[in-house]
Amino acid sequence: MVSTTQLSGIAGGEVFDGEGFVRKDVQIDMERFGAAAEGEELDAAGCYVVPGLVDIHFHGSAGGDVSDGDMQGLHEMGAYEASRGVTCMCPATMTLSTGQLTEAVRTAAAYVPAADEADIVGINLEGPFISPSKVGAQNPEHVRNATVREFQALQEASGGLIKLVDIAPEEPGADEFVRRLAGDVRISIAHTCTDYETAAAAFDAGASHITHLYNAMDPMHHRKPGPIPAGVERGHVMAEVIADGIHIHPAMVRLAFHMFGDARMVLVSDTMRAAGCGDGVYDLGGQDVTVKGYEARIADGALAGSVSDLMRCLYVAVKDMGIPLASAVKAASSNPARAIGIDGDYGSIEDGKVADAVLLDKETLDVKAVVLRGRLLG
Repeated sequence: MVSTTQLSGIAGGEVFDGEGFVRKDVQIDMERFGAAAEGEELDAAGCYVVPGLVDIHFHGSAGGDVSDGDMQGLHEMGAYEASRGVTCMCPATMTLSTGQLTEAVRTAAAYVPAADEADIVGINLEGPFISPSKVGAQNPEHVRNATVREFQALQEASGGLIKLVDIAPEEPGADEFVRRLAGDVRISIAHTCTDYETAAAAFDAGASHITHLYNAMDPMHHRKPGPIPAGVERGHVMAEVIADGIHIHPAMVRLAFHMFGDARMVLVSDTMRAAGCGDGVYDLGGQDVTVKGYEARIADGALAGSVSDLMRCLYVAVKDMGIPLASAVKAASSNPARAIGIDGDYGSIEDGKVADAVLLDKETLDVKAVVLRGRLLG
């Protein structure tokens, strides 16, 4: 898929305005929304017009993985994600050695998208500062305690591109990490055995995010509430969910939206390189992952990320889980953009912002067209 047609606007659709859908025309001035320049007008009759989606937690797709440190793989990811209406990527690294992480973030920082490829707008440092007891599909050999020094070295190597970093707040060094870095990067609780009190202290110190809610953490219990209620009680905390129909029961996704409200929920895909590739055996952070249908598992049977891109997760959230369309769109566009501080340019259809948009069939929610930086992909 290549970008060939400069658009002057999108007409006849129902446009997402941040809270719901309104019938209006959208103007495009080259790469941004605004007073129209020259170009063709895209007919959106019968479609919802939503912002380009923003995935702030996925590892790879179309055979590529950000942790590979391979530029060609990033371009393959960018082309696939854009074709699915995911126009902004904040890919997540795995738990790897310092050298591997350094190479991965340097390569991501050097990425320049082709005309038909999604932007890389950040990096999510999911590993290595996690609990050795909650590794999931991460490599336990490289789990280590969070240190300010290592993070700052990786941030320098990335040119400041790391927007999100995960920690297990109960592990040594986490307190200092949050205290010193919360003003510089969004800190998320993840892969953790934390209790309620420790999580609450981390949030009060500046942590503001929960990675893939319910997964790789202790469940809620009436005498041992764990980290989820601590996040719910603090209005600055946002929570991710993987709405692929595999990781979380639909009732628990609905519960998350009820607890946090749709302004604080973030849909993520957590896809691995197999997304868009079909069944088979694939590598994830040095471990073999077997993909069958929409499930991806390592040898011990643990889930190993997802193969459902963010657009499919939005579809599943709405069609199979009963999440209102407006809430799901918010959680897949404006909320993640706000979470990583890029909402001045991305995540909504407003004058002055980058002209990324997706046309969804009103009946099926199928992707009918993708507008990337003001140009129609096709």
